[in-house]
Amino acid sequence: MIGRRTEPRRGRTVAGQVFVVQLLVLAVVIGVATALVVLQTRRAQDDATRDRVTDIAVAVAQSPATLAAVRTPDPTVLLQPVTEAIRKQTEVDFIVVMAPDRTRYTHTDPERIGKPFSGTIDRALAGETFTETFAGTLGPSIRAVTPVRDADGRIVALVSAGVTRTHIGAQVREQLPMILIVAAAGLLLATVSALLLRRRLLRQTVGLAPGELRALYDHHDAVLHSIHEGLLVFDSSGERAEVVNDEARRLLELPPGAVARTDLPISLQRLGSGVVRDEMHVTADRVLVVNQDVVEQNGRRAGTVLTLRDHTELRDVMGELNSVRGFADALRAQAHEAANRLHAVVTMVELGRAKEAVVFATAELELSQALIDRLAAAVAEPAVVALLLGKVEQAAEYGVELTVTGDTLLDSTEPLTAHEMVTLLGNLVDNALDAVGRDEDAWVEVTVRRDETELYVRVADSGPGMSEELFSRATERGYSTKTDHHGLGLALVRRLVARHGGELRAGREPESAVIVRFSLHAPPANESASVGEGGRR
Repeated sequence: MIGRRTEPRRGRTVAGQVFVVQLLVLAVVIGVATALVVLQTRRAQDDATRDRVTDIAVAVAQSPATLAAVRTPDPTVLLQPVTEAIRKQTEVDFIVVMAPDRTRYTHTDPERIGKPFSGTIDRALAGETFTETFAGTLGPSIRAVTPVRDADGRIVALVSAGVTRTHIGAQVREQLPMILIVAAAGLLLATVSALLLRRRLLRQTVGLAPGELRALYDHHDAVLHSIHEGLLVFDSSGERAEVVNDEARRLLELPPGAVARTDLPISLQRLGSGVVRDEMHVTADRVLVVNQDVVEQNGRRAGTVLTLRDHTELRDVMGELNSVRGFADALRAQAHEAANRLHAVVTMVELGRAKEAVVFATAELELSQALIDRLAAAVAEPAVVALLLGKVEQAAEYGVELTVTGDTLLDSTEPLTAHEMVTLLGNLVDNALDAVGRDEDAWVEVTVRRDETELYVRVADSGPGMSEELFSRATERGYSTKTDHHGLGLALVRRLVARHGGELRAGREPESAVIVRFSLHAPPANESASVGEGGRR
C-alpha cells in the first residue's frame, strides 16, 4: 500500500506526461500521414492524367479523319471543330494537332493557331509517344505528344493533348475535404484513447509524478533489503509471489528467480489465503513465527502478505530454559517431599521410635539413590541423567509412572550433541506424558542405548496412540495437534532426526511407542525421516 505524501507533488503526473506526449505524437503522425495522403493523391492524379492524355492523343493521332485532314490545304477547318468537341467531352485543357515543323493546326485559343507549338517534339518526331510536364501558353501542364503516320509509316503530323496543373490541383482539392474529415476523425479517436489511457495510468500510479515513483521504488527496495524479517507478497490468487526479499530467501532457502506457493515448506503451503497470527512453523533447519494478512483495494482482494521471523535460537534457548525450569520444579518437589519425610522422622524420634525412624528415612533414600546410581553408571552424559531424573519427578507429580529400562546404556550421545540429545529425549517424553494424560495406571517407559552400529531411543507409553495419517501429519514441518498451534515437539524431533539422517517411526509393539535410530556410519540426510504405522503424538 502507498502511504500519504508528506509534501506537495512536484511536476506533472506520469499519466499527464504520457497523455501530452502521446497526443503530440499522434497529432504529428496524423498530420504527416495526412500530408502524405495528399501528396499520394496528387501523385496518383498526375499518373492518371498522364494515362488519360496519352490515350486521347493516341486516339486522335490514329483516327483516319486526322490523317485525311492534315493532307488537305487547310487542316484547321476540319480538325478544329473535332478536337474541341473531343476536348470538352474528355475534360482536357487542350488538344493540339501540328505539322512536323511545330505549326499548330488546332488550339483551344484560336488566336494561337498557325503559331509554333511550345514544347518538346523531338522524341515524337523519332516515332515515340511520350509525356512531359511543361509550362506552355496555358501555364504548367501535363501533356502527351504522339506522331501521326501515313500508310507508309511516315510522320506527317503530331498530336498533343494536355491538362494544366491548375486543373489537376482543383481535382485534388475536391478530394481534400474527405481526407481532412478522415484525419480529424483519427485525431479525435486518438485523443479519446489517450484520455482513457491517462485515466488508467492515473488509477495505477495513484496520481504520482515520476520523481515520486522513483523515490517510492528506491525506498521500497531499501526497506526490502534492510528489514530482518522475511517478506513474501503474493498476487490475488495467492499462488505466485510478486515480491520476495533477501531474508525470506535465506530463511526458506529459496533459489533465485520466481517463487510460487508450492516452493515453500509444506506447512506454509497449507496456510491458504486467510489471516494468520503468530503461528510457529518448523522447517528443515529453522523455527519460524509466521504472520499472514490479506491486502484489499476498493473492496477487492489485491494480494497476500506473508512475514517470517526466525525464532530458531530463541526456541533453543526456551527449550533449555524449560529444561532448567523442569529441573527446578523437580528440586522443589523433592525438597517439599524431603521436608515432609524429615518432619515425620523427627516426630518418630520424639515418640521414642528411633529404629522405625531410621528404616523410614533410609527406604526412600535408597530407592532414589539406586535410580541415580544406575543412571549415572549407564549414561555418561550428565545432562541426559539430569533430564531423566527430572522427568521421573515430573511424571510422579502427574501421577504417571516413568521408568528407565534396565538395558539403557549410553556411553556417548554421538552423532548428536548433548544439547540435541536433551531436545530429542525431552520432547519425546513430554509428548508421551501429554498422551497418557491423567489416566489411572498411566505409565511411560524410556530406553536409550548406543552400540557400535547405532544410537537407539525408544519412548513407550500407555496412551491410545494415533493413526498413521495423524502421526504423519504431526511430524510434518510446522504441524501441531495442539489447539494453540504451539505443540512443535514432534516437528522439532523430526527436524533433528532429518538433520542427522536418522529414522523416526512409531507403532504398537504392542504398546504405543516412538522409536528413533541413528546409524553411526550413514551420511546425514537432507530431508525428512521415515514414519511408521500406528503412531501417536
